[in-house]
Amino acid sequence: MDAEKKADVNKNNNAKAEKKPKPEKKPKAPATGGGKGKKEVKKETGLGLTHKKDENFGEWYSEVVVNGDMIEYYDISGCYILRPWAMSIWEEMQHFFDAEIKKMKVKNCYFPVFVSESVLQKEKNHIEGFAPEVAWVTKSGSSELEVPIAIRPTSETVMYPYYSKWIRGHRDLPLRLNQWCNVVRWEFSNPTPFIRSREFLWQEGHTAFATKPEADTEVLEILELYRRIYEEFLAIPVIKGKKSEHEKFAGGLYTTSVEAFIPNTGRGVQGATSHCLGQNFAKMFEIVFENEKGERQMVWQNSWAYSTRTIGVMVMVHGDDKGLVLPPKVAAVQVIVIPVPYKDADMQGIIDACNDTADALCKVGFRAEVDLRDNYSPGWKYSNWEMKGVPLRIEIGPKDLANNQVRVVRRDNGAKIDISRDSLTERVTELLDDVQQSLFETAKQKRNACIQTAKSWDEFVEALGQKKMILAPWCDEEEVERDVKNRTKGEMGAAKSLCTPFDQPELPEGTLCFASGKPATKWTYWGRSY
Repeated sequence: MDAEKKADVNKNNNAKAEKKPKPEKKPKAPATGGGKGKKEVKKETGLGLTHKKDENFGEWYSEVVVNGDMIEYYDISGCYILRPWAMSIWEEMQHFFDAEIKKMKVKNCYFPVFVSESVLQKEKNHIEGFAPEVAWVTKSGSSELEVPIAIRPTSETVMYPYYSKWIRGHRDLPLRLNQWCNVVRWEFSNPTPFIRSREFLWQEGHTAFATKPEADTEVLEILELYRRIYEEFLAIPVIKGKKSEHEKFAGGLYTTSVEAFIPNTGRGVQGATSHCLGQNFAKMFEIVFENEKGERQMVWQNSWAYSTRTIGVMVMVHGDDKGLVLPPKVAAVQVIVIPVPYKDADMQGIIDACNDTADALCKVGFRAEVDLRDNYSPGWKYSNWEMKGVPLRIEIGPKDLANNQVRVVRRDNGAKIDISRDSLTERVTELLDDVQQSLFETAKQKRNACIQTAKSWDEFVEALGQKKMILAPWCDEEEVERDVKNRTKGEMGAAKSLCTPFDQPELPEGTLCFASGKPATKWTYWGRSY
């Protein structure tokens, strides 16, 4: 179940992240004025980052997530400490999604992280997809365990033996459970913070229904919630569609997903997945119920998940050479207020105005803070909060105090606006809404500029070389998809199908598959991916 499902890992992952920045060289913040940290400024850009997004994306990303206080490297490769700045983003998404699934009568639960080998192996096709990634506990203290215990890579085999126990009759259905938990997937190369790590946080929903139409309906309802997380909260455009048979969840009936795209690397990202498992797992785990007529039937099941991968996609899409750029809806701090002292200025009056401004914003529901650190200059603070991606900065100096105004600076475009303190909350509301919408529209324009239609193999190869997301007519044959992968292998990694969009362009009669020359049956997005 998963947004990180297959170990079809792109060994060339552009965002290489296992190069640990040495702590003693890590810039605490870019310094543009006096104060501590001035010595630590990286001279190359003057912005605290030694790499630029357009020049070395992988190193830029590694720097941004550390310098922006999102993660810290851990002493086990592929594992990362999620700092409060990142966890707060996860919590904002969690609050939204948890409330929405509860409206759908989904209930939260928690299952153990450990799973026995016999249970894990019960659904062969399913576990084959995860086998290389499963971590095993083999010792207790200095003693070898008689039977090794696996750490869950996903929870179908953990949960379904108990669904079989709990479901007896039609009155026990639907059974709709979700858990917020961690999972561990060990065997892969090129770990990348948020995008591909050995342990990550996610939610995973597991539901059972009496009929297939009920299961089908839920698949799309959940997928729509995932779209909303990306587009409404993270300001990232995604495409809703169906995975190919080759790329679907192992052991499932069909998989739907939301697909994002990173223009700088020319790679797609499977953002979240909603699977209809059909009755395969019900058959394996004997999940049967007695219907109204007294007949025994197998249930229809779904599973669905999104993970902390969402945060990495947000950083990749919106970040710039100054650091993070956070959408207001998920930012831990939406507005930072900074006093600007001048010689002989009424500093207490300025500080009081800063506190009053933050208090006024907090009272109406904004997440606002005041930076009163007196060992850093205003310029240093500006750069520090820019690095952390705070959507709006409010500056208050003696002139602002005298004119009963504040200066507001947008993180997304650097625009500076003077507004009256009398209309503070109304104008901040408008500005934050505009920042959120502007981030989405900009990301959508960049994404759309990278989409190219290819109707022949030559056009496909040319577009792939230009790091495009390719929309191509396809005959929907697994053998053809495998052939595409084989023919596009190289240093940058092979191309694969990303999804077949639900919103299908017209397919003129007689259109041929771009790869095989056979009659095409659908339009499908292709490209390299994380």
